[in-house]
Amino acid sequence: MSAASNDQVVIFDTTLRDGEQSPGASMTLEEKLQVAELLDTMGVDIIEAGFPIASNGDFEAVSEIARRSKNAVIAGLARAISADIDRAGEAVRNAERGRIHTFVSTSPIHLQHQMNKTEDEVLEIIQRTVAQARNLIDDVEWSAMDATRTPIEYLSRCVEAAIAAGATTINLPDTVGYAVPQEYREMFEQIRANVPNSDKAVFSVHCHNDLGLAVANSLAGVAGGARQIECTINGLGERAGNAALEEIVMAVRTRNDILPYASKVDPVYLTRASKLVSAVSSFPVQYNKAIVGKNAFAHESGIHQDGMLKNAETYEIMRPEDVGVRATSLVMGKHSGRHAFKDKLVELGYDLGDNAFQEAFRRFKELADRKKNVYDEDIEALVEDEITIQGETVKVIALTVIAGTGGPQKAILTMDIDGRHETREATGDGPVDATFNAIKAIWPHEATLQLYQVNAVTEGTDAQAEVSVRLEDSGKIATGKGADTDTLVASARAYVSALNKLAIRSQRIVNVDDAIAS
Repeated sequence: MSAASNDQVVIFDTTLRDGEQSPGASMTLEEKLQVAELLDTMGVDIIEAGFPIASNGDFEAVSEIARRSKNAVIAGLARAISADIDRAGEAVRNAERGRIHTFVSTSPIHLQHQMNKTEDEVLEIIQRTVAQARNLIDDVEWSAMDATRTPIEYLSRCVEAAIAAGATTINLPDTVGYAVPQEYREMFEQIRANVPNSDKAVFSVHCHNDLGLAVANSLAGVAGGARQIECTINGLGERAGNAALEEIVMAVRTRNDILPYASKVDPVYLTRASKLVSAVSSFPVQYNKAIVGKNAFAHESGIHQDGMLKNAETYEIMRPEDVGVRATSLVMGKHSGRHAFKDKLVELGYDLGDNAFQEAFRRFKELADRKKNVYDEDIEALVEDEITIQGETVKVIALTVIAGTGGPQKAILTMDIDGRHETREATGDGPVDATFNAIKAIWPHEATLQLYQVNAVTEGTDAQAEVSVRLEDSGKIATGKGADTDTLVASARAYVSALNKLAIRSQRIVNVDDAIAS
């Protein structure tokens, strides 16, 4: 039996909690349920479904995911506050296997400037709140926020207290992405050696990517004795993000000779999960992103292509099909029928309802008439745009823009608002500004534009434009995406998509405004 078979690493996915804390990455209940179902299917051990006390929406999401989960442990996050812990316990109550994950800061800078507490006061908080959580549920995780900037002697005392109070998992996060691999490994080795009851808990890593070392640090922590890795799909997370689940899983699988561990995650789902999270969060995946990026298995150099034709192992250390990617891209065109289109969608990881499929197919045929070659990336952009549109109550129906050097630029826009068509005309400083002014004329709002970004989905002058728009209104942030060969149509769809999300979020009741977690 291999060493990997005897050394299981638990994969703790926090895409729905830490990942969703990224500005503009908030997800609807339905989107969270989609992501959670896929995480459960692909073999993730623990799904941190949210921060139940943050809002009624978060509580409902955690509760529903807990009720639906078939395999994974479902965790709810809680600050070291009695009300938080009770709320988290209630949220995971109906899970087949639930967990309360509670945390408190331990570093001197946090104690002085954020908490205004002494070391002894924090120790008392740890003992009291972990015990409270353990009285509600058998599975309790405790995290030392900013552990890597905490003196080792005090951190050891905190860990010992948490285990004594009933914590079954101890997480020592690199909250601000400050550590380097060697010192992160040594921290775990020292804590496990210094804490007399350390054998009674599983140790966990949770690394942020501020210095680009999140995955390296996570694996170093495992080498130091941790057996749980906290990570997110696409590395989604606050600031520079978290350790990427797909990179960790494939690093262990590919270099099992020096990383003798195993995980239960089926890597064939990795690309599908990446696309889903990118679509629902409106966070694009960079082209050269490891494992799941568009170019991860692409070869343009003549030397590389020659090597690939002779033996794929010359330039690929992983097989693309192992992570759910085909070796080559099948080009679709205007003569492709519904059956071929549906097969292509299944191949790309999409399962659309009948109405969404019919509309996506209609748009595909229109695109094929305008574009010489329709690539997988075109279809993905089109379908993700259609999935977004299907969930919206306000939609773009028609847009005409008059632009040029003469000015002023003018946009004539028709939108569907709950089945009623409204048309307005507006001018602006450029065609995009005119288009957005026309939207505002139909749908008055106070949201301000924070980001407007255009990317070409594929090469060529006939490429689809994929537009991202980020809006802010009264502290709420939403990002919308739109795709079309006409950049202005894509812009209008992205702007309206963001407004739809803001409208949904404005109905939520936020209970806390400092949803800061480890």
